[in-house]
Amino acid sequence: MARALVFLALLCLVASSLAGGAEARKMVGVYMLKKGNFSVKMTNWGATIMSIVLPDSKGNLADVVLGKDTLAEYVDDTFYFGPLNGRVAQRMARGRFVLDGKVYHTYINDGRNAIHGGHRGFSKVIWTVKEYVGGGTSPHITMYYRSFDGEQGFPGDLDVYATYTLSSRYVLSIRTNATALNKATPVNFLQHVYFNLAGQGSGDVLGHTLQLLASRYTPMDEELLPSSGRVVPVAGTSYDFRTPTPIGARIHQVRGGKGVHGYDINYVVDGDGMRKVAAARDGASGRGFDLWANQPAMQLYTGNGLNNTKGKDGKVYGQYAGFCLETQAYPDAVNHPEFPSVTVRPGEVYKHDMVYKFSF
Repeated sequence: MARALVFLALLCLVASSLAGGAEARKMVGVYMLKKGNFSVKMTNWGATIMSIVLPDSKGNLADVVLGKDTLAEYVDDTFYFGPLNGRVAQRMARGRFVLDGKVYHTYINDGRNAIHGGHRGFSKVIWTVKEYVGGGTSPHITMYYRSFDGEQGFPGDLDVYATYTLSSRYVLSIRTNATALNKATPVNFLQHVYFNLAGQGSGDVLGHTLQLLASRYTPMDEELLPSSGRVVPVAGTSYDFRTPTPIGARIHQVRGGKGVHGYDINYVVDGDGMRKVAAARDGASGRGFDLWANQPAMQLYTGNGLNNTKGKDGKVYGQYAGFCLETQAYPDAVNHPEFPSVTVRPGEVYKHDMVYKFSF
């Protein structure tokens, strides 16, 4: 913790001294978006969602997002509680890829492989707050990050924007875009939010019902890589959530890597463009959400690695204390030409949009 505090203080000092004046808002802060009794708390450390508070069917408010109490704890976080991951999220085999005939090596931080952009991916940097309106008719925050050529081994400068908006009552819209400035580069973002719709720290999510509008998935190997390159039907498997199904119904029939049971699997979402990709609901509280996105795939992760993990407000998170629905490109697409390309060339713009429509 002491190391995290020192590191955070140094980052803030460097950001302040380099930027000065109007750019002082690059210092790490906490920002609240509020619309009635619906609120989202964020930090520009990693473009991280720290909390989402909304009522249940009886009007009782609860925070439905797992996380930490302090910014220093987010600096030390290894579970990716809430950040925007990039430049290339998910796993990359051996941390290498070939682009236009050149071999690139990225930072290895997951066994023999890279994950979520390396040890200092977009979740571990300070984003510049470009615009912030906390209340009113359209509360929103826009953050910016310039990823430099060679950062974590990736080629080219990349301009990245992420805007979070309470676009209407109980609706959170997330719009991200990235422009390659001078070199071709792979790009894949995801927002790594753990949900527990009964309230963070209230127990496991095995009783939550989940519907995924995905009829295919990519089988993973022991390192959670789609090494075979296959895309297969979910029909007749424990991965079938095409109709609303409790998360725990078949969870002990699947392995989420490292010898643990649980889901950590990529789904190929049906259709294309902006469409509904998933729905989740907690029957006891009545809370739920529909998730819309424009990406071709989505990772379901059920918090398999949580194990008496310190959370917020004195809560401790056990295994399956939350679930993530991570809209994304296909994992390790840089090493699978049979998957849709994630290459963005100079002047091209990558766009990733997500909309959470909450209900209770």
